[in-house]
Amino acid sequence: MRTHQGPDELKIFAGNSNPALAREICGYLKVPLGQATVDTFSDGESKVEVKENVRGGDIFVIQSTCAPGNNNLMELLLMLDAFKRASAERITAVIPYYGYARQDRKVAPRVPISAKLVADLITTAGASRILTMDLHSGQIQGFFNIPVDNLYATPVLIQYIKRRLNRHAVTIVSPDAGGVERARDFATRLNASLAIIDKRRAGPNVVAEMNIIGEVKGQTAILLDDMVDTAGTLTMAAEALRKEGAKKILACCTHPVLSGPAIQKITASPLEELIVTNSVPLGPKAEACKKIKALSVAHLIGEAIRRTHEERSISSLFD
Repeated sequence: MRTHQGPDELKIFAGNSNPALAREICGYLKVPLGQATVDTFSDGESKVEVKENVRGGDIFVIQSTCAPGNNNLMELLLMLDAFKRASAERITAVIPYYGYARQDRKVAPRVPISAKLVADLITTAGASRILTMDLHSGQIQGFFNIPVDNLYATPVLIQYIKRRLNRHAVTIVSPDAGGVERARDFATRLNASLAIIDKRRAGPNVVAEMNIIGEVKGQTAILLDDMVDTAGTLTMAAEALRKEGAKKILACCTHPVLSGPAIQKITASPLEELIVTNSVPLGPKAEACKKIKALSVAHLIGEAIRRTHEERSISSLFD
């Protein structure tokens, strides 16, 4: 029997960005997906209508703000507003992939900090708390004035890699200096070596020169990043590892954004496999690509939702 004083009824709703993940999460929790219409008017405006009573409920709205990012973000904002106006007691925005996260600081004069603006919009729309996964930069949690739980897909990825590689000699490779902390944690969990790729440009618009710091010759090299967008850096790094004598080259990322020429680059690269999660749904080309392996994070997010609803700690999910 639950003893906490929070909302009694758990309800899960989803927008149109990742319906398969939402259904899988509901299956894990044995909770039906809530009834809501999320559609567009003929002029392209988003339309949301909740079809059931949510008064006093503990509402979780699952929506990745992946491509088309603006549409999916607008759907999320309208859903949050609808639940707030319908007197839900608590509304948690479950955002497996937080779009605009790369715009988290001013890199030039007169540019916005879009990640902060999106945080303000989500809060104003009615979110009581945020549940997300592998934020591009941890400081985005500080952009919110509400609680933020930033889960990590690391346990899911490591479990697969251990089965996939068994006892091979492994080196975890960070494709840039910014990802060293993530790669070090990954390497520690796998009892693997660590290498870093130092990327330098000879001049404006000149292809980067990549130098590898660490030993990869004869090793199974695993490139690790939080997301893969156009796959330019990833495939160039894979080529550099091949030249340095890596025996096998794999890559891991949480968010397979895979825009533009990403699939063609991955197919033509020395990568043996790109291991991703379903935080972002794969497009038809990505699904057809034999080098891409998608793992589900539904149980991880589902367990975080269950524990949040029951007012229990989720800290063990970070291990």
